[in-house]
Amino acid sequence: MNFKHKKSLGQNFLMDDHIVNKIVDSANIDKETLVIEIGPGKGVMSSLIIPKAKYTLLYEIDKRLNTILNNRLSVYDNYKLVFDDFLKVDIKNEICNYSFNNLYVVANLPYYITTPIVEKFIDDNIFPDKMVLMMQREVADRYSAKVNTKNYAYLSVLLNYYYDIEKLFDVSRNCFFPVPKVDSTVICMKKKKNMLYVKDIEILKKVVKDSFRFKRKTIKNNLKEYNLEIVLRVLEKYGYGLDVRAEALSLSVFVDLANELV
Repeated sequence: MNFKHKKSLGQNFLMDDHIVNKIVDSANIDKETLVIEIGPGKGVMSSLIIPKAKYTLLYEIDKRLNTILNNRLSVYDNYKLVFDDFLKVDIKNEICNYSFNNLYVVANLPYYITTPIVEKFIDDNIFPDKMVLMMQREVADRYSAKVNTKNYAYLSVLLNYYYDIEKLFDVSRNCFFPVPKVDSTVICMKKKKNMLYVKDIEILKKVVKDSFRFKRKTIKNNLKEYNLEIVLRVLEKYGYGLDVRAEALSLSVFVDLANELV
C-alpha cells in the first residue's frame, strides 16, 4: 500500500527492526503492565509491545493508518486503537477502565510535540511508572541535563523532580523514513520512589520557570517580583548569592526556595 507521509504530523516512521526491538526490550514490559503508545504509525513497535503487555492503548492522529494498523494487529485482542489527538484526550478517565500494576509509556514521539506530550502527563497528574521514549537528540539532552551544563533548563529540573532520567542510546536519522533532518535519542524515565517534599507543586513549577525566564540573567533579575529577602536566605544556605544563575541551582535548592516562598 502506498502511503504518503505527512510532514505536518511529524511522520518519520522507524524502519530499523533492530532499534525497534531494542526499544521494546528496554521497557521490560510484563503481563501486569498497561502500555500507552503514542503515534504507532504502521504498528511496527506495537506488534512487539502488545503480546508482552496486559493491555495496550494506541493513540494515532492519522485515520489513514486505520487499515494498516488493524490488519497488522488483528491477531491480538488486548489492545485499543484510538484515532484522536493525544493532547486532547482524557487519559486519566481512560486508564480507569483497566486494572494493572504498572503503567508504561513506550513511543517514538513526533518531534514537534514531544514536550507537550510529556507535559500533558504532568499537568493531568498522571505519572507513569516508566516512560521509554524516542525523541530528537537535542530534546533528550535537555531532559537529562545535569546542573551547571548548557542544556540544563526548566524541564530538566521539573522532570528530575518526578523521574530518574537515563539516556539509553542514540538513533541515526537514517533509521527512519522519510529521513528527518536530525538524529534521535531513546531515554528511559523511571518514576522516583522517594520524591522531595514540596508544599505546593504549582509554586515549584512557577519558581523554576521564572528562574530560567532569561537564562543569562541572575536570580535577582529573574525573581525580582518575589520576596528577595527570602530568596537570598535560602540561597545563602547553599553558598550562593542573588547573583547566581538558575543553571547553577540543583533540584533541592529549587524545592527549598518554593517551600519557603509558599
